[in-house]
Amino acid sequence: MLFIREVPFILQTDQLKRQLNLKNHSHLSEDFNELVRVVEETGKPKAIYKASFIDEKGPDSIVMDGVTFSSPALRHNLDQVNRVFPYIATCGSEVDEIPAGKDDILKQVWLYTIKMNLLETSLQFIRDEINQLFKFSNLSTMNPGSGEAAIWPIEQQQELFSIFGDVEGQIGVKLLPSFLMQPDISASGIFFPAETSFQNCQLCQRENCEYRSAAFDEALWKSIN
Repeated sequence: MLFIREVPFILQTDQLKRQLNLKNHSHLSEDFNELVRVVEETGKPKAIYKASFIDEKGPDSIVMDGVTFSSPALRHNLDQVNRVFPYIATCGSEVDEIPAGKDDILKQVWLYTIKMNLLETSLQFIRDEINQLFKFSNLSTMNPGSGEAAIWPIEQQQELFSIFGDVEGQIGVKLLPSFLMQPDISASGIFFPAETSFQNCQLCQRENCEYRSAAFDEALWKSIN
């Protein structure tokens, strides 16, 4: 089953202003309000996902929809799982094309923060929908290229995109030769049901990472490697 969604959103302007420390700067606040208005008029965050069954499990790989994904960590996490939900979500090409001005660093920061908010909204939307449709209560996710290369190589973006067909035509996300995505504020991966929550950061030894959301789990690392 393939699901394509244009994600509804409401920007929490006051919350964003607090995040950007704009509450005490009235002249900047007005400019920010205008940017929010433009985003609300043009923005179309989107997501695509599938309900897929795992066809085969190897020592360090799985086969899903006839495509092989090689990752000891992914294989470990899906050991007791047979149905998974590959996905691609994005802030949307429409908002990505809003001009911020090369020299307007402040506006670039504002727009980046808003686009991250739209992406998070897209991810939460499909997470909630999967939970509702398939009666799950706890979903974890893995993302190719997130954390150390050994966890799940970014090159496997190509395999992930291949199971969806024309991703750019369906939700406007293009896979670049570098295996990064355009719009850059996009995310791809696999949701899977789990009794305990898993985050990529648990297998990443990189220190001082601003995006870290969980501590490195040495015991988990050793159990996989």
